[in-house]
Amino acid sequence: MKLIHSTSLVIIFSLTTTAALSDSYDLNALRAATEKYKDVNVALEEGFIPDPSGHCVSAAAEGLPAEWGAMGIHYLRPDILQITGDDPRVNGTGTHTDFEKPAILLYEPQADGSMTLLGIENLVFEAGWRGMGHNGPPMTNGRHWDHMADNPDTEGDEAHGFMPHFDQHIWLFRDNPAGDLEPFNVNVTCEHHSG
Repeated sequence: MKLIHSTSLVIIFSLTTTAALSDSYDLNALRAATEKYKDVNVALEEGFIPDPSGHCVSAAAEGLPAEWGAMGIHYLRPDILQITGDDPRVNGTGTHTDFEKPAILLYEPQADGSMTLLGIENLVFEAGWRGMGHNGPPMTNGRHWDHMADNPDTEGDEAHGFMPHFDQHIWLFRDNPAGDLEPFNVNVTCEHHSG
């Protein structure tokens, strides 16, 4: 009986550990976990702040094909991202990958000045991620996160004002014909962004 009990505990512990390390998420569960942020005031109360650059990110503004659409306005949790400064670019040490508690929320500005929640995002700074011994980017639901680094030879800012990093968007509240995990969404616009 004691041996069976100990073996059961080992199996339960192994299953729990494996689940905690899983890079797969049920999108309906993520929707349920983040739906509260449809009220932007809840996001603000929990420590999210609008991207200090004030940008509403669109593909066209980044020097990419306009038909890709936009990402919207990013609301960030500086504590989760472990931001260390923003001169000359936003830098940090964050390596947070848990989408049940995202570091970034994506909003679309509306004509009446309100914000509509579109999805969530996580970002890990490349230096910190590689410093943990990782050779490649994180992976979520079978997709490698995007690597973002600004190319000084282009007009656009491919890293959106951040130091080199890996990031992953998940479109939970706005259909994305290109896929739920793609960075830009043709169904998102910055048309009503006041800057």
